[in-house]
Amino acid sequence: MNNYNEFRYPSKLKEVMNIAIQDSFKAMSDPVRREILVLLKGGKMSAGDIASRFTLTHATVSHHLNQLKKADLIFETKAKNFVFYELNTTVLDDLLFWISQFKKTEVSAEDEISTLEELQ
Repeated sequence: MNNYNEFRYPSKLKEVMNIAIQDSFKAMSDPVRREILVLLKGGKMSAGDIASRFTLTHATVSHHLNQLKKADLIFETKAKNFVFYELNTTVLDDLLFWISQFKKTEVSAEDEISTLEELQ
């Protein structure tokens, strides 16, 4: 299989994609941020609803939400006096695609025989 970046993105975007992956993993390295992502799996939530699920200050939860936004893992929308957050599944799909390059692919018996015959 081709290198993920060569397969999915033009070479000029390779560095940008590497930075995006790095930012996403860094944001997801914190257990509170991962829990926020799990909460948002159920759908859009207000900042207050998210904060009420933790024993942290609202400022701390806001910091975690900002880190997730910086990594493009969540969207923010404002309606009147409320701020709502939801998952950005596009970025998560890209991360899953990138991770999938490390999975072993199943090789059929015919492919193995063909490879052995070529080596002889």
